[in-house]
Amino acid sequence: MPLVVVTTSPRVAPGVLSHQAWRALASGRVLTASEDHPQLPYLAEAGIEVEVVVPDHAALVRQAVDDTVVWLATEDEHFMRAVGHAALALDEPPVIEVVPGSYDLPGARVLDLVAVMDRLRAECPWDRKQTHATLVPYLIEEAYEVQESVERGDYAELREELGDVLLQVAFHSRVAEGFDIDDVADAIVTKLVRRHPHVFGSVIVENADEVNANWEAIKATEREGKDLFDGVPMGQPALSLAAQLIRRAEGVGAPESLAHAVGQGVARELFDLVRRAQQAGLDAEAELRAAARTYRDRVEAWESR
Repeated sequence: MPLVVVTTSPRVAPGVLSHQAWRALASGRVLTASEDHPQLPYLAEAGIEVEVVVPDHAALVRQAVDDTVVWLATEDEHFMRAVGHAALALDEPPVIEVVPGSYDLPGARVLDLVAVMDRLRAECPWDRKQTHATLVPYLIEEAYEVQESVERGDYAELREELGDVLLQVAFHSRVAEGFDIDDVADAIVTKLVRRHPHVFGSVIVENADEVNANWEAIKATEREGKDLFDGVPMGQPALSLAAQLIRRAEGVGAPESLAHAVGQGVARELFDLVRRAQQAGLDAEAELRAAARTYRDRVEAWESR
């Protein structure tokens, strides 16, 4: 006879179990160590009695030698190890079978972040007092740290930095009144589907350039009736700001002469450099950052002589 261990995910709605799990739960005596296991009300509704016991690993495997025993698992990662050791101590150990009742889908861990953020917002004095305005500097800082990780090629650190950015998204969504993180996710999903008709619709494209052209055309349609520069954040770094303004202007056919003699002195020269970089297919911000990084390395090497 087997010892059947039914595992479930706390990130899946209780009561949503695989057919295999329901069959296992009806096959023998069902035990669990958690009196508040989220599946208990649904199993009771289905007429399946579950006994809450203190785990006795040796007794469980001995009982499973003669009878089918079903263990409704919690997230205790030590249970399987302890049961395995207890089974190996028997001359004729029972079969131990693991049946996944439910399992995490990709993205399920985001639910953990939402739950943690809910608790922090309710119980932490610092988290509770934050507003969208007070959080903005952290979001900007974390975005720059992501950029730094990518430029260094440190992809192990990138994972952590992306987590910090994700926290900021979850934090703002929790602070918000009138929308939550589901609304945020829904908005970006809707936008992605709308802007990828070659994936989610009937449009046919041959290459990435056509994808980009479609994307810009769709964005232009979305901006109809709005100011030309609507959505351009004026607080971004100046080189990036100038480049984005130039792209928008060129997109509507603004004459090149409008970009001549903008500002005075150094400002005029910098703006012209951004325009020239754009014409050459270069990102002025990235080029200057690369030069600054090289300068830093040279100075550090010089100082360490």
